[in-house]
Amino acid sequence: MNKYTQIIDYIKDLTQREKIKTGEKLPSVRSLADKFQCSTLTIVRAYKELEQEHYIYSVPKSGYYLVSKQATNVKEKSEIDFSTVLADINILPYDEFHHCLDKSMAKYKADLFCYGDAQGLPTLIEALRKYLQDYQVFCKSSQIVVTSGSQQAASILINLQFPNEKNTILVENPTYDRMVKNLKLHSARIIGINREFDGVNLDDLEKIFKEEDIKFFYTVPRFHNPTGSSYSVNQKKEILKLANKYDVYILEDDYLVDLETDLRNDSMYSLDNNNRVIYIKTFSKILLPGLRIAAVILPETLVHKFLKYKQLTDIHTSILPQGALEIYINNGMFKRSKMRLMKVYKERMEYLKNICNDFNPKVLKANIPHTGFFLSLKSNNPINYDTTISKLEKNRIIIKDIRESYLEEKPEVDLIKISISKTDNKQIKEGMLDIYNYFLNQKK
Repeated sequence: MNKYTQIIDYIKDLTQREKIKTGEKLPSVRSLADKFQCSTLTIVRAYKELEQEHYIYSVPKSGYYLVSKQATNVKEKSEIDFSTVLADINILPYDEFHHCLDKSMAKYKADLFCYGDAQGLPTLIEALRKYLQDYQVFCKSSQIVVTSGSQQAASILINLQFPNEKNTILVENPTYDRMVKNLKLHSARIIGINREFDGVNLDDLEKIFKEEDIKFFYTVPRFHNPTGSSYSVNQKKEILKLANKYDVYILEDDYLVDLETDLRNDSMYSLDNNNRVIYIKTFSKILLPGLRIAAVILPETLVHKFLKYKQLTDIHTSILPQGALEIYINNGMFKRSKMRLMKVYKERMEYLKNICNDFNPKVLKANIPHTGFFLSLKSNNPINYDTTISKLEKNRIIIKDIRESYLEEKPEVDLIKISISKTDNKQIKEGMLDIYNYFLNQKK
């Protein structure tokens, strides 16, 4: 019997003996991983299977709870989660990657008994170098550093002294909420530039580059979180020209490049001729959230400083998942999984676009990309998020408080972020129509 089956039987046994009662919280993922001497990924898989059976249910940022055998089943079946950034567990390659973890344990057994290279597993770095070439991202192996997720890379870069000797960090406003929290945690000096559906105002950008001591500009050019929009190639080229003119670095977060279906939409890194772009690619969103592996490509002038800082923070990134990712890429599994995900999310966005075409833009204006996880809806008036979230929850619709994505403490916000990462077409239709009708009634 495999581990995750043992865990399922263990939880069911606890409930049958009423050690856990209806509505009570289940043991944490970490505590069960320690108990069964397995990875947290195995525990999450077991819990997700129990959740699909409507045996348990999850509460964001709280944990898992035992479902009532009567009314709670109906409630959980109808919940539509538009808030999560995690990919659909039903299409993630758990079994394939589990196989790669087993292979990694055997292949890199000796490496587990010593400290690894701060730069990363050499075989993975070479696999990443070749893998990134499919996206027109060409670099030397010596420029790639493997980090424990993209936020570790960002944290190091926030604190690192750059060759331009500047100290202010520019971000799109709104932007990825964890980056905002990361910057504030490190007490960085931050400036924001408004990011609209069509990008940033280039005149405003030049003014900021010229007048402020901008160390780097953090941007999500492709499938922006939270708006869902992408820069055009011409916009990227203009931003790069300004960065070179005013001695500013660009930190490009290309977290969903694997879902890109437009082969003409190259990354900023691939368009850069002046070593201005630092490129970050995470594998947590597209593969397994618990993997915590990212790759950062650095200008050669920053590599030594970055590695020195990284070595002091964690010595090295965990060998086992690095080895598993190397095997997963080299045996072709990753490419097959990527093609499956590309198809699913392109179809979901197309389906959603057909629904939103019937929306009155005076009620909600929809910004829908050709693929990805996110889209955004814009209201003509500021949104009372406290009331809106509460009212939608009563209809079993969960949305994220987008105010966390802004630099201001209490901003007036007219956007709603919708994530379709874990929703099927039936849920998309039901949830989007309910949201539209809610705002339609608000307008009356």
